[in-house]
Order: sequence, then C-alpha cells, then structure tokens
Amino acid sequence: MAGTTALPLQQLIASLDNSCLPKILQVCSGVYFQGSIYEISGSEVCFSTGDLIKVINIELLSVCCEDISNNEKFELPISHTGLFKVVPEDMPYSTIEEMMSLRPVGLESCLPFTFTSRSKITIGNFTLGAGRALTVLSIKQHEGEEDQLRCHIQGKQEASAEVSIPFSLQGEFRECESEERFTLREIMSSPCLCSRRFRFINTTKCDRPLVLSPIYQVHAIMNLRKNVLKFPSSLEVDVVDVTDVCKDASFVTPLSLTEVHSQPDESFPVVVEVLEGPETRSLFKCSWLPELSKSSHLIFHKTGTSAMILLSSMKSRKAQQYFLVSQQYGGRFRRRPREFNSVYELYVASIQAPGLKVSVTKNCEEDEEEGLPGLSVGEQLEVIRCETMVLPCGGSKGETQSVEALLCQRLQEPDDGDDDDDDEEEEVKQEDEREKVPLPLYMQGHFVEVLGDNKKYKLRDLGKEFTLPLDVKVVSRDTELETDPLVGFACLRIEGAMLEPTIQVSFPHSPDHCFEIPTQWLSMSVYFTKDPLPWPCGQPPKCHVNRVTEVTDTFFYEFRKQGNSNAAPPPRPPKRNLSTSTSAKKSSKSSKKSSKAEKSKHGQDKGIPTKELANLTLNSKRRPPAPPPPGIFDDQPPPVVPRKQSAEMTTGKALPNTYVEREERKTKVNQERECHVAADVDSDHDYETVDDSFVTMMKTAQENVMYY
Repeated sequence: MAGTTALPLQQLIASLDNSCLPKILQVCSGVYFQGSIYEISGSEVCFSTGDLIKVINIELLSVCCEDISNNEKFELPISHTGLFKVVPEDMPYSTIEEMMSLRPVGLESCLPFTFTSRSKITIGNFTLGAGRALTVLSIKQHEGEEDQLRCHIQGKQEASAEVSIPFSLQGEFRECESEERFTLREIMSSPCLCSRRFRFINTTKCDRPLVLSPIYQVHAIMNLRKNVLKFPSSLEVDVVDVTDVCKDASFVTPLSLTEVHSQPDESFPVVVEVLEGPETRSLFKCSWLPELSKSSHLIFHKTGTSAMILLSSMKSRKAQQYFLVSQQYGGRFRRRPREFNSVYELYVASIQAPGLKVSVTKNCEEDEEEGLPGLSVGEQLEVIRCETMVLPCGGSKGETQSVEALLCQRLQEPDDGDDDDDDEEEEVKQEDEREKVPLPLYMQGHFVEVLGDNKKYKLRDLGKEFTLPLDVKVVSRDTELETDPLVGFACLRIEGAMLEPTIQVSFPHSPDHCFEIPTQWLSMSVYFTKDPLPWPCGQPPKCHVNRVTEVTDTFFYEFRKQGNSNAAPPPRPPKRNLSTSTSAKKSSKSSKKSSKAEKSKHGQDKGIPTKELANLTLNSKRRPPAPPPPGIFDDQPPPVVPRKQSAEMTTGKALPNTYVEREERKTKVNQERECHVAADVDSDHDYETVDDSFVTMMKTAQENVMYY
C-alpha cells in the first residue's frame, strides 16, 4: 500500500460509477457502527486490516443529510418526494466559467438562474453597473469560438435588454437565490450539485443549510464467502484502491452442488473444500454425512445422471427405514406377495397390475342390507374391473343407491385328481360359471397377493417387468459392498424410481471408496482448490461405488409429495338410511312419555305393571297366586316345556347366552312390544326377551313340583 492514500469508504465509493468497476479495495483501519455488518444486512462478516474487497457493483440506496450548523445527520430514501433549492455560496466566483462549472448537468433544464456582479461589467461598447441582476437564458456555443452566456437585464420603467457575456470574463460574481427546485435523485445525478448546499422547500422541517451525501449499497466479493456480499457505503472504514497492484489476485467463487454439476467434464477430478456444510436436519442418514463439515476436503471424480430406486422396510416393532439404491446394485431379489387392508388398496394395485389375483386372509360376514358379500379365509379372487353398481343402502323399504365397486371373480381351487382328459369345452363352461363378486371400494377387507413365479430378479429388471410399488426380498447380497444393509429384511417395498443428477465423491484418505450425492437433495457450497490429487498423475484408482444410501423419513415424504400431489382420497362409505330407526326412536320416546304421564297421574310405582295394580286393594298388598295353566292337575306332573329351536342349533354352533330381565325392566319391554318397536339391527348383543306367559307358567310349575 506504499504510495497510496487511504480514504473513507463513503468518499471513495461516491467517486466511483459502474463504468469503472470492478475495483479492488484493501481495508486499512477503522470501525463501523454497532460493531458488525451482521446487524446491518443479515450477513455475518468482519472486516480485518489487510482484507481485499472486490467491488463489482454499486447501487444508490439513500441520501445522508448533514446539518452544517450543528453536525446533526439524518437519512432519506432516494425515492423521497420532497424538493430542495440551492443555497447561494458565501464566497464569490472569480470568473463566469467557474460559476457555470458548478451548475448541474443538463443546464438547459435548470434555466433560468440569476447572478450579480460586485463591479461594473464592460463588454465592447456596453457597460453594466455594479449590483445589477443578470438572468441567464441560454449558452451560446459556436465551433472555434468561446462560449458565451445570453443574459437578460431588467432595466428601470420595465425596460429590458439582452447581452452576451464570455466565459472568460473576470470579476466578483455572486449567485442569487433562485426558485429552482430539485429532487434527491436529480441532485445525486450531478457531481456538481452534490457539492452544493441545499435547503428544504418546506422550511417547517429544516430551514438550515444541508450537505447531501449519497449512500450506496456496495456489491462485493470476498475470499471464502458463499454469496455476493452487500453492505452500505456509510461504514466508517478506511480503504485504499489497489486495483492496479492486485490485478492478478484470485477470489474464491463459491459453488452449490447444482452449479458444480453444470461444470464441464474437463474440470474433474478435482479437490474441493467445503465452505458451508449441509443443514443440521439433512435428508440423508449415512456414514459419510458427518464428514461433510466446513473446511473439509473432498474429491469430486465426475458428474452424471443415475437411475435410483427408493426402498422402504415394512412397518414392524422396529423403526421403519428408507434406502436410496442405484439400479447398478448387484444383489438379487425375489418378489414378495403384497398385503392389502381394504378394497380401495386392491383397486389401486389393480390399476397398475391388471389381472391381479389375491387370497382372502380374514373372514368377512355377509351383510345383505348393506350389499356386502361374505368372504372366507383362503378364497382366491381375480380382479376384473371397477364399475358402478346398484347396491342396497340399508333400511326396510328396499332403497338402493349407486356406488363404485370392484368386480372380482372367485377362483376354483384345483382338483386333487389328475383329470388330463377333460374336455376344453367343459373348462370354458366352468370359467363362465365362476361367481362374480362385487366389492364396494369403501369395504374393509384383508387380502394377500397370489404370485405365480419364484424367480430371482436384478433391481433394474424389476422396474422393467413390473409396476411399482412392489414388495421384494433380497435373496443374494451385492458382493461389491463390504456390508449390504438390505440383507436381513423380511420384506422391502419398492416405492418408486427416479433419475437424479449425481456427483461421484470420495475422501482424500480413501480415494477409491466412492459414494454418490444427489445434487438436488443436498444443500452445501464448495470451491475448487488447486491442491494436487492424491494419486500419481494419469493413474486414477479403481473406484468402488457404494450403491445403497440410507435416507430419512423426511426424504420419503418429500418424494411422495412430488409423485402423488393430485392423488384422490379413498371413497367414503355411503350414508345409511336411518328413516326406519328414527321413526322407531320417536315412537319409543312417545310411548315412554305417555307411560310416565299416566303413572305420575295415578301415583303408581314404576316397577309395578298397570294390570296387576288394578287387582290390588288397600287390604291386599300381596300379589295373588297365578292360576295353574289349563290341563294341569295336582295329581299329574307338570309338562316339560320344549326348548326354543334356532338356526344356530341346526348348524351345530353354540347358542348365545340369554338371561331373564329384571322385574323393573318388564314394563318397559312390554310397552315397546305393544308399540311394535323394531329391534335395533346394529346391536352387537344377542339378547332374548322372555315371554310373560312363559315366566308365569314356569313359576306355577315350580310351585306344583313342590307339592308333587
């Protein structure tokens, strides 16, 4: 920095324009307000003595207004709409040329303006007395001749005249205060006006003279900075222009991984240094991720595009895992049957794989009112198509409604015998007679896919021959991998395939063990160094690429959002017809109300039936014994009452438990029976109501047995 002069940053930047950029500045000394640029522009930057700053652009940001009477400062945006007028200088000008040189650029738009001469002016045969005001109308410019001012002179009694004054005329000239008005942008666009003092047109704000200074936003590059640095020129830092001395100085260019991928192939292999590592919450969960820290070195071997498969482990007691696997993976897979927990899942799978065959893994009871068919464990179904069907919607009126249903065909189990001589026509007839089963899409069910092959596949072949998703199992590991993380899983699901721009990377301490970084899924910045590669020139090592990369569940969800953003949700079950049950509830409520009203009227106990209460008197509070049933005499044993037969007894199944309701509930049951209240078909219990006559008969039989 010898032979150079340090200037405040504000002053040096104000003397520049974009046409002379870039400029290289070196920091000498100084401090800036509040200690760091971090609090100004959101970037954590610290200027140290000797730092080089490469200014690549300046942008007018605002204007600093300084009151010269008390040194107070305030800032106005460049878009400020207020107007200013020039404050005349106290010191006189010695020549016309000096006075005109301080006028703004584009003089014609700022005319007229007025000045006076302290001494008399003699031009040829014309003499003008001292103190007369001259108004400049225009500038006369003739090639080969001196420039002249065309001025207007206002004489006495409204007499006027024009005179031309040469620029070289000497004297003592003072500018008069004029009514010219300027905006901040006009003042900042003229280097001459920037050096003048101004006053607000609105004197209530500030009537004292102001010195206006532009404040620029400086766009610069510094070493080891990720992005272009932006800071205001008002920082109190002294700098030196060292552009001529440091022309060959190299500034680090930060590159994102996407920008690295766009570099020419001749740039690789290369040693790079990490300027900013990946985010704390990365989408990857692998061994090489923690080593991608700031200031660490990597070897970028080459760039390319890799076909990758996203795998997920099945949900179990352990946490679910996800893997990003290259299609160059050398292991072998065998297909695994997929499981489906609803008819809708079956429908989605059938769209991707027509002719899907499944086996039922859980019984499903038939519901005729809802139109749900019965399914038994072990039954095999073949999906035919999805179509709109008319199914019952519940209720006693036989109402129906149209729903989307999956039409399936029940498959017959193969016979144990060898009937090789069956006629082909008989087989066609059996196929035509296969039962068609409609399964509404909202129906719950449990199915497992029926597979017809036990072949081993490569990963890239699975994507060609089958549609995804697909359940598989690794049956032979990739021998090129030291440890294959996919081995040991009972089932893996292939979620999808993708083409990803990748960079083949390794660490300097093991340059032959490489891994691939998908550039669109990892955010970090690096720069190309000039460090030598860690192998002899022209003898690159044979690289072993890790084909399996574990990723987080966040990666999986982001992948699913990109692929299934417009996927329709599963259908909802149709609304049931509740008209019958509603009327039953209303009638039950009305009967309860009438019963309560009648009981309250007579003051009866809730647990005593009305008919029995009519037979009671004040002297006879006990219940009279019930008469014996007809045909039974005291000298004969009571008849055996036959048990009620039900459909379950004929099938050999056990009868459900029954019980006799308490006495308090008999009245309520009888009233509901008299009102013909329908039973609730949705009840989960199978209670049986005991008839009153049967109870009376049983009590009489017990009494007779005691006397028998």
